[in-house]
Order: sequence, then C-alpha cells, then structure tokens
Amino acid sequence: MSVHRIVVVGGGAGGLELVTRLGDKYGRGKDVQITLVDRSLSHIWKPLLHEVAAGVMDTATHQLSYVAQANWHHFEFATGEMIGLDRAAKTIRLAAVPAAADEGEGDLLPERTLPYDTLVLAIGSTTNFFGVPGAQEHTIALDTVEQAERFRRRLMAACVRAQNAAETPLQATLADTVDAADAAVPSEAPDAPAGALLSPPKAQRHKVNLVIVGAGATGVELSAELRNTAEVLRSYGLKLDPRKDVRITIIESSPRILKALPERVSGAVAGLLTKLDVDILCGDSVAEVRPNEVTTTSGKVLPADITVWSAGITAPPVLGKLGLAVNRLNQIEVLPTLQSKTDPDIFAFGDCASCEWPEHGFVPPRAQAAHQQASFLVKAIDARLKGQSLPTFTYRDFGSLVSLGKFSAVGNLMGGLIGGSMFIEGLFARVMYTSLYRMHVAALHGVWRMMLDTVANRLRRSTVPRVKLH
Repeated sequence: MSVHRIVVVGGGAGGLELVTRLGDKYGRGKDVQITLVDRSLSHIWKPLLHEVAAGVMDTATHQLSYVAQANWHHFEFATGEMIGLDRAAKTIRLAAVPAAADEGEGDLLPERTLPYDTLVLAIGSTTNFFGVPGAQEHTIALDTVEQAERFRRRLMAACVRAQNAAETPLQATLADTVDAADAAVPSEAPDAPAGALLSPPKAQRHKVNLVIVGAGATGVELSAELRNTAEVLRSYGLKLDPRKDVRITIIESSPRILKALPERVSGAVAGLLTKLDVDILCGDSVAEVRPNEVTTTSGKVLPADITVWSAGITAPPVLGKLGLAVNRLNQIEVLPTLQSKTDPDIFAFGDCASCEWPEHGFVPPRAQAAHQQASFLVKAIDARLKGQSLPTFTYRDFGSLVSLGKFSAVGNLMGGLIGGSMFIEGLFARVMYTSLYRMHVAALHGVWRMMLDTVANRLRRSTVPRVKLH
C-alpha cells in the first residue's frame, strides 16, 4: 500500500494544531505520513508576543519544542524555510539551515527537497511597512520571539540610560549659579527688574519615549503592558516615574483605534488607555522614521527611543513566487474547501490565505479563524483520503477580546448562545481572554495537561520577578 504524504508548512497556532490532530488520528498507522515544516525549532502562541516584549512573560516557560511535540503525537518534523515549490514533481524546496557561531563551520542541513501528496500552507504573515521611509530599518516588529526579546532588551537599556542621565549632577550649571549669587550681578534680561538675579536653569527630565505605529490589537495591548512594566520596574529600584518619565504614544491612521472591532469596544479601550496616560494620535500616519524620531504626515515630530511597527500585515514574499493565485497581499486565494484556486492538492489557511466570507468580505486574520480552519481541515483531509467530496468551510465569528494586562480587558461576544452580540469588560473579559490561550494549550496537549500547566505557571509566579529583568 502506498503512503500518502501530508506536509504542513508553518508551525503557528493553526499549523501546529492541525499536525497534532492529524498525528493522533493517522500517525500510528503505516498508510499516512504527516510532516511539519518550520524554520524555527519551537512554538509560542503569537498573540502572546506583546507580553514577551513587555517582559511580563518568560518565553522559556511557554515555548513548545516541535521535536518533542512530534514525538508525543506521532508526526515528523523537518526544520527549514520553504523557498520553492515544484507542483509537477510534488515537492517543496527547503533552504539550508546555517550553523550558529558556536556550532562549527558549514551548514547544519543542506538545501533539500521534500515530497508531498497533500500540501498545506500555514506560514502566517509578516509585517507590512507600506514602503514608509526608514520604517523597516529603524523600527521593531513583533512577528517572532527574537524580535520581541530584542524590544525587551532595548526597553531595559533605554530605562537604565534615562535614569543614569537623570542622576548625573549638573556641576557646571550649579557652579555658575553660585558665582552669580555671590557677585550679585544684576540680570541682563530685558523684562527683569533691576538687580534681579537670573533663576538657575532647571534640570530637564530624561524621558523614555516609546512610539507604537498601528492601533490594532497588538499595538493597543502592548501599550498597556508597557505601562504595567514601567510601574513594576519602579518597584524593583528604577527611579523613573512610570507615568511622567515613560511616555507612550500610539499613532493610528484611521479615525479610531481598533478599527476592525465594534465602535463601543474601541471607545472603551481608548478611555482606559487615556487613564493610563497613553497618548493616542488618530487620523495621522507616519511619513518617515529616523533612528530617534518619527515624523507624521501632518508635520508632527515625535521623539522615539524605540519605535514598534504594528500597522499591518502581508503574507511572506515566497508565496508570490510559487505559481499559485495570490491577492495583492501575497495571500493564497482559496476555494471554500480551503484548496488553492490553482492546485487542488494544495491547501492554505490562516493569515497566509485569502478565504471569502460571504456577505462579510474575507475571513479575518485572527487566531480563532486559524483554529476553526485547522479543525475543518482535519475533516477535509479525512474525506480526501477516503476519496469523498470535500466539505466547505464556514467561519463563525465568536467575537473579539482585547487585553490591557492587569488593568482590564474589553471585548464583545457573539454567537447563538447569547442571541447576538454582548459587550463585556473587566474581570469577566480578562477570564475569557485567558481562556483563549488555555484552549490553544488544550488543543496541543489535552485538557489534563493544560490544567497541570496552568497550576504550574501559577506556582512559578511566586518564585520569579513580575518582569524579566535580564
């Protein structure tokens, strides 16, 4: 009996859930082979990257090894970045895997090909810089763990530098002031009364200026977590005032933040951010980014020690080079079965796919969409293996939630159980937001291991600082 080879490219939330379920279903047999391909060696839920960037989450406790997951759930893992596709030969081409500086000379793995019978593309999305001058060179995106960790290190360094500058005595200024007082030299200021002394110059406050471009969920959630981080750092000895000395600004080209969510949710979140002293600049876009400042189209110049870019997404460039139909964002155009419109042996889902949503446009790039599509593809691939006609995918919007860290959470729930849409905020919304991640962990490990993981994380918090300090 011939082996049917299923290759899934991309180990994000949807891709990893898919291979886990397929491995549990078919991995023990000999007629189906499941392989996951990813350029990284470990997985972390992408909606958590803003917490990694703010330092409130340690990646070591939340990353999942692809090799370990493959062993537990009976699929294979191949490391490497997909760089080509041969549809006639039914193979994908993987780039060579370079060795790290301390791993010896040469590549760890050479460039190679991998055969498939069914190919599923789930490689997610990357940041869209929209051609803004300096954006790609002078901002930090939050697409990967490495980028989030880079932001965290730069944040800590900026805070330390600001505090050191504030503590540096202005000896020359003070000496000049004392000499002036002893000499009682009249002021030369034209409007000052005769005999008045010039006031000594006041020391400037040394601020840390953080600019976030884009007020989608990532930008908004990051701003709140950064305010929390600033307050926590003060408790660990940083003398900067978390509200006055750490300035956070969000720039959004649309008239309001969270434009993809209901206006009531957007308004509630904007009010909460204002209370947290987060400056919101809506209706203005970025014209240029320089190393230490951001210029908007209206002419505003904002100082920026660190600039984060979260203004939009696009599919990875490789998708436009595979000979498959794509849209203007390089997303693969798929049928209601999630098959590519070009090749029925190739499926695509998640952020890298353009899937129509009747009467609403297209399925949004959200974690809940990837989860639903992964569940659908388990059934669709089963039908394909049995030679049956494939079902069609129907997206259900269960609402959206935005977390503002310890401060609050806001969102709306939708679905048949509540008979429409319901606005929620506060503790209930925070519990619902946390449950989304727990559902993802349960999909990968099962309910019991998810419960044990939850308890372990609770216990771990009592022995580690609230913010990663190094």
